[in-house]
Amino acid sequence: MFNPRPTVRYVAIAGHAPCVVVDDFLLDPRALVAQAAAAQARFAVDPANYYPGPELDLGRESALRLDEFFIQHIRRALGAQRTISVAARLALATLSPPELHPLQRLCHRDCTDLAPGTGAAAAVVYLFDDARMGGTSFYRPTQGSEHTIRVLRAAHAGIASDAHTGAYLSASNADFEQLCTIPAQFNRAIFYDGEIFHAAQIEDAALLHPDPAQGRLTMNGFFRFRKRSA
Repeated sequence: MFNPRPTVRYVAIAGHAPCVVVDDFLLDPRALVAQAAAAQARFAVDPANYYPGPELDLGRESALRLDEFFIQHIRRALGAQRTISVAARLALATLSPPELHPLQRLCHRDCTDLAPGTGAAAAVVYLFDDARMGGTSFYRPTQGSEHTIRVLRAAHAGIASDAHTGAYLSASNADFEQLCTIPAQFNRAIFYDGEIFHAAQIEDAALLHPDPAQGRLTMNGFFRFRKRSA
């Protein structure tokens, strides 16, 4: 499923582990796109995680194979020693700006409740040809942790900050500074520290499409791990 000889590079993110960028990630990415298109009716929205569109769990076998790649090629760069849990799913961003919940107009982190000595990482595999549908951007809060917590709590309650527009977040604002952007490229995967704020770099939501064969289809992975001792 995964390329045993991938092209790997590292993009620095200030204050965090680097983003690991892997091109030519899947041996047969078109097969996974075809699988997603055939299973379109099984995609479903999970309101608990606020992803802006439907998702499809890929099951334990796919998750374990993704973890094998993580162990072999990624974990050292992200400070991981041993994987505690892993999940993998397909995701399709579909919501138009007026449909977005305030939380979906912000950047976010993939973990907020890590126990001491544990860490988290995430992966995104771009499975669409039109790079204009956007890669992934990374952010840092600009006004301190207490202010950021208030902004996130208000957004969770459905209240948007004056600093946020009605669109997907794609640039710095008064609450968050954009640190860098990894452009999308078909069959490119990125792995990054789950504790850093990030958001899909969707600048033109009119390009989004509900068909997995035409839309912003990604494969997303999530890892919890025991941190490597210093």
